[in-house]
Amino acid sequence: MSEILTLASANLFSPIILSFALGLFAAMARSDLSIPEAVAKGMSIYLLFAIGFKGGASVADHGVDAALLMSVWAGVLLSFGLPLLAFALLKVFTTFTRLDAAAVAAHYGSISIVTFVAATSVLEGRAIAAEGYMVAVAAAMEAPAILSALWLVSRNGSDGRMEPGLMREIILNGSIVLLVGSFAIGILTGEKGLAEISPFIVSPFKGVLCLFLLDMGLIAGRGLRQSKGVLEVGAVAFGMVMPLAGSAIGLLLGMMIGLSTGGVILLMVLAASASYIAVPAAMRVALPEANPAIYLTLSLGVTFPFNLTLGIPLYVALATHLTGG
Repeated sequence: MSEILTLASANLFSPIILSFALGLFAAMARSDLSIPEAVAKGMSIYLLFAIGFKGGASVADHGVDAALLMSVWAGVLLSFGLPLLAFALLKVFTTFTRLDAAAVAAHYGSISIVTFVAATSVLEGRAIAAEGYMVAVAAAMEAPAILSALWLVSRNGSDGRMEPGLMREIILNGSIVLLVGSFAIGILTGEKGLAEISPFIVSPFKGVLCLFLLDMGLIAGRGLRQSKGVLEVGAVAFGMVMPLAGSAIGLLLGMMIGLSTGGVILLMVLAASASYIAVPAAMRVALPEANPAIYLTLSLGVTFPFNLTLGIPLYVALATHLTGG
């Protein structure tokens, strides 16, 4: 327990977390601080490209093997299965309609790429190595959860719409295309390509991440301020219990397939995180009657800050202890 508290304390006072806290405070205090949308989008493009490229270069150095394929398959299974667990827990913790519960469940089967990036930064700071191909696992976990949510809704005869272009929209979502594309470029160019653009995607990375999390804090704070009365106590409890349950499953899977300590931590983080970009966009098309104030506030306003402040240190401590890393 002392190790977890020490890690949490160190994480709380890192520039990354304090930047998020500043944004959260500014929004709750109704400050006019804001990040222009074009700048925020530019930062997200930079972060996705950088993490994808570095992951691809690492795979080029490591090579494609059975471990990579097993890890991707484990990620797909998690993305299909976690919404079923989330849906069951929501029935215990909340009084949400089946439609709202399914929409929320989809978010908890998909992933938050920013939480993943923050975790990689924490691992780098602690000199814990991780498999570069975990970026591919993250990309593979974006879409399957949406299909699980539609299945949950259709079981009750409700209108979970699989629009003709929905699957194409999911697969060609900008964040997925950029992540997978930069990952492929990293594989093709390898360590030589990484060395060529290292001053651009390595040195400025943490600074850009701080500014991006400042913007995330602003968005989360505004969402929390505007959603008063929408979320009941049980829903907030779910937003903290579900990442713990997901991370425990990720821990077991990671150890079963033989990932390194860093790889296990990243799989735990992926299983614990909740989408607030790709899945909300899909839910607006597939389940338009579901309440966005519920699923967005839970994923971005509750689970995201929980993972940043307490979750990641807990996952690091558990994986380090159990894998002997």
